[in-house]
Amino acid sequence: MVMAEAAFKDIPEIFEVELGESLTARTESLSSFRELGPPDLCHVVKSTGRAAQRDLGSYHYISGVDASSSASLAAYINSLTYAIEDSSAWFSKTPSWKVKNGCYCCFNAFSRVDIRVDVKIPGGVNAYVIDLRGERHEATAEIWQETYVSALLRAILYSDDPTYFLDAYRKLDPIPTPEGEIRFLQAAEALFPKGWQVGSDPEIQVATVVSNHLTAGITKYFGDSGRYQQAANLFEKLAAREPEVSSLLAKSYLGMNEEVKAVQIMAAAMRQTPQAYTLLHVQCDFLRSKGKQEWALRLARQAVNCAPSEFVTWEKLAELYIDLGQYDSALLTLNSCPMFTFNGRDAHRALAASKVHLPFHRPIGDILPERHKTEDDECEPALQRLPAPGLRGTWARAYALLTRLVSQIGWDELLRTRSQVFVMEEEYRMQKTQGDIQAMSAGSMSGFPPETGRESDLGSAVIHEDGTVQRASMDDKASTRGIMSPETPKVGASESRDGEGGMVEAVAGIPTIRISTESLRVSKKENGKQAHGSEDEMDSDDEELEEDEEEEEENRAEEGKGKKGKGKATEMDSDEEDDEEEEVGLPAAKQNGDANPTQKPKPKQNGDVLTLNLDLEKPVQAAGEGEQNINEASPTPAQQEAFSFSNKRLCERWLDNLFMVLYEDLRVWTIFRAEVAHFKTQHVAYRKTGLEWEILGDLGLRLHHKEEAKEAYQRCLDSPRYSVKPWARLMEVYAGEGDIQRCVQTGIRVAAYQWADYTEMAYPTLIARSFFKLGQIHGHAKISFTLLSMGLPDPILKIMDSYLQYGKTFKVEGYDF
Repeated sequence: MVMAEAAFKDIPEIFEVELGESLTARTESLSSFRELGPPDLCHVVKSTGRAAQRDLGSYHYISGVDASSSASLAAYINSLTYAIEDSSAWFSKTPSWKVKNGCYCCFNAFSRVDIRVDVKIPGGVNAYVIDLRGERHEATAEIWQETYVSALLRAILYSDDPTYFLDAYRKLDPIPTPEGEIRFLQAAEALFPKGWQVGSDPEIQVATVVSNHLTAGITKYFGDSGRYQQAANLFEKLAAREPEVSSLLAKSYLGMNEEVKAVQIMAAAMRQTPQAYTLLHVQCDFLRSKGKQEWALRLARQAVNCAPSEFVTWEKLAELYIDLGQYDSALLTLNSCPMFTFNGRDAHRALAASKVHLPFHRPIGDILPERHKTEDDECEPALQRLPAPGLRGTWARAYALLTRLVSQIGWDELLRTRSQVFVMEEEYRMQKTQGDIQAMSAGSMSGFPPETGRESDLGSAVIHEDGTVQRASMDDKASTRGIMSPETPKVGASESRDGEGGMVEAVAGIPTIRISTESLRVSKKENGKQAHGSEDEMDSDDEELEEDEEEEEENRAEEGKGKKGKGKATEMDSDEEDDEEEEVGLPAAKQNGDANPTQKPKPKQNGDVLTLNLDLEKPVQAAGEGEQNINEASPTPAQQEAFSFSNKRLCERWLDNLFMVLYEDLRVWTIFRAEVAHFKTQHVAYRKTGLEWEILGDLGLRLHHKEEAKEAYQRCLDSPRYSVKPWARLMEVYAGEGDIQRCVQTGIRVAAYQWADYTEMAYPTLIARSFFKLGQIHGHAKISFTLLSMGLPDPILKIMDSYLQYGKTFKVEGYDF
């Protein structure tokens, strides 16, 4: 009751258990902030002025406040004194709560310090700096300028990030006026050489002067509204001092449709910085837009040679191979991508709260459903356990390339291509066993003991206590070396990366190898029969064949459970896959019809039409890094064809994991589409909960089935579930289609959800980006008239009109028609 009387009226806050614990926790966490830092922290102490009543401490997170001086931060704390709910009357004995003092904390991402402003009401203002060791220093003008830019970058980059969520996080407009924008550009120009200090996106390994959060913030702020002229003016000044900035300048001119000017800039910059991969990528994108993929491919190869340790260069090369239909080269390039551990955005340490006060915004919040759990929040466990939504950073980008591949060539062709360019595990065992047999035969004929492996490996082999042998040649640089055997005539060549990051030629003419589980079982049976007619020396080995195979399958299953790839990609063993097949198939069959749970769907692509088959082939494991048991059994190679692996590569373990992730997505999706088709033929309604429709919509977008995903999101809207995602996804779809009426209708709901989460900003937001995209086609006046025709209540109309008012103030394209 006491906290309710002391709470703010419309501002979220978290009440502390111990007074000042949030400030202490922030000071202790300063050394853990890696890049831009967390949002600003505003801590206030409230008091009644009576000795019998103890003071209360509360705090909330905020972004968008002008952090250019101590006066602006003190003004924000002073504004909170008018936000306390005054429920006492003149005859009431209830004490009135007032803000006694406050502390505003803002992290400086350039100097890695925390600037704080203490405000006593009434009283003075004290500004100081806290370093990573917790020591106090004086705030200088340079520190204030860095803090100002840091706060703006957080407000811009965290504005519409769906993965970054905090309780009691209030978002205000970072740049409300054109004068504020000019100040931002001036500060960004002064600090541009230091931009690499604030870090970069997780896909960039090394932050540079052109690849960092500062350039990302500038590009996002001006790019989302299509106002590239201001960005071009800034980059033109900087390009005179930093030639590498020419890539950003050319990109800005391309955004302005000034292609001739952009080409001139790129041509001049290439003479100065021919090794800048960012400049090469801008040229690649320009050539791709003109349909010149072959020319772009040469530039992408050069970019890989210039920056072989960057993920984005390999990603661009793989995209161009896909554009050109060279899918084997695309897989090899993807296998060579350097993957980085994903580090999420900086955040505060979670503290236990005595109370969390989250006031409800009216009247715009009245159109939202109740914020409590319903039946539509329930979901099948198999859908919730899909691993793909957990991928982040380079893992998500690599998975997007895989899904693009499968959307173009289908699952069967993807597996066939995979078996042609990578060494499959069965092939590796056969080749290895054949080498062992030859070594044993040579040893018995010469009188020397049989050797257990290749002579070139024995010097570097490590023999473990359990009898297994680990060879360095199999573990080091697995993505760039095939298993060498006597040379065969080279038919064609495909490119891959060598040990130094250069390009080497590899053979592409490879016999087709079947990798289905049925073919493996047949081959094992045939080889088992052939083994009885072999030499006496091999009798004992053949008798132990089945036992060794069982042991090997167990070892592989244990390895799959114990070894995980970097980041979020999760390796699945065969047992887990079988369990998940049952969990996906059986509940669907029981709930929605007579689909056979023992069969698995199989997608086959003919043009743009997906025909459904209940036979999805499960990918077998590719031979990759890890220990190989020297006693592992494999079919006797006497009757087998002698394979040559000089033109194949070992598949990286993380890519093998992504194939399993893709298999899970495709299996669930094809089961879903088969059930929908079955229920349509039976003229029976197909029902799912709201959460299930949302997950299926996300799954459809991942697999590039946009129409089916759009339908799933629309079905999700029929359920009274509190979730902004389906509304936001549909708003983006309608904006891309140019559908003003539906885009505005979904935009109203998205705005309601944002204001309910205290996002009180107009730009940069998802709604503003969608409206500005429509405005470029139809003009802002048509969007405004559409809003007026809906007869919205004045508070809601005012909020929706604020996005168009921003466009009018900053002269976004379309504001004048």
